Amino acid sequence: MNLLSIEVRNLSKKYREIKALDDISFHVRKGEIFGFIGPDGAGKTTLFRILATLLLPDGGNAIVEGYDVVKDYKKIRKIVGYMPGRFSLYMDLTVEENLRFYATIFGTTIEENYHLIKEIYSQIEPFKTRRAGKLSGGMKQKLALSCAMIHKPGILFLDEPTTGVDAVSRKEFWEMLRRLKENGISILVSTPYMDEAGLCDRVALIQNGKIMKIDTPGEVVSAYPFQLYSVRSDDIYKLLHDLQNYPETHSIHAFGQYAHFSAGKAEMNSTDLVSFLDRNGHKNIEVEVIAPNIEDCFMELMMTPPPGELRMTNYE
Repeated sequence: MNLLSIEVRNLSKKYREIKALDDISFHVRKGEIFGFIGPDGAGKTTLFRILATLLLPDGGNAIVEGYDVVKDYKKIRKIVGYMPGRFSLYMDLTVEENLRFYATIFGTTIEENYHLIKEIYSQIEPFKTRRAGKLSGGMKQKLALSCAMIHKPGILFLDEPTTGVDAVSRKEFWEMLRRLKENGISILVSTPYMDEAGLCDRVALIQNGKIMKIDTPGEVVSAYPFQLYSVRSDDIYKLLHDLQNYPETHSIHAFGQYAHFSAGKAEMNSTDLVSFLDRNGHKNIEVEVIAPNIEDCFMELMMTPPPGELRMTNYE
């Protein structure tokens, strides 16, 4: 029995001279929430379109539920649900009309598979006569997921499903995904929000078409190699500038009114850092040891060159 929903080997895709996907490989287990975490332009949408058989790869291969994305695209389209990043349903159709349309495409009906979407659709069913274009972001999200689920797919491709959605709707959406996972559905989800990485079983951190790391969120964070500090003073802009000139600095990244600072070694005397900032005229200085988050790990990986590749970081 194959325990994998997706197998990708050395997948590549170029747009003229731009490598959208650069020889990436990974797998997704059955019943797993696997997250692709990265900024806009990292290659997430290109990958999802290839896996959903909407785009042909230039190299490598991908297997979805045992079917090749190129040779068996018709079979794959019957067994997957795809929710693109941009809301792609028909704005002039009502909620119910959109759902009925997608059910018809896959040779089923709302009534036949209502049990599959009941938990999701019931939240927007009171508005079933409202046009999709008049829905809020969260309601559009639920409708799009209902349409992706109506034909009973074994795997879901969700491309940045929470982008532009309020925090409450984002939380509700991820709770729905966990319940879908409990029903044995495999879920591949992409997001630019680093905080959503912790809600996945495993994550791939991707940038410029390359996968930098694949692991559980906990292992990604535990692999952060340095002591991390949260630093604050009255002037965040001056703070960031002066920390660049501190002799022990390895990395500095702004997080709101705080700077996340690493000296690039296991331990550092924070008193020396406070004295340095005090000499440079900073007031109300705060320096605290903190645990790294996924975003800290992502930025550290971006600074670390792959074997054989020289990468320089300019803080100016």
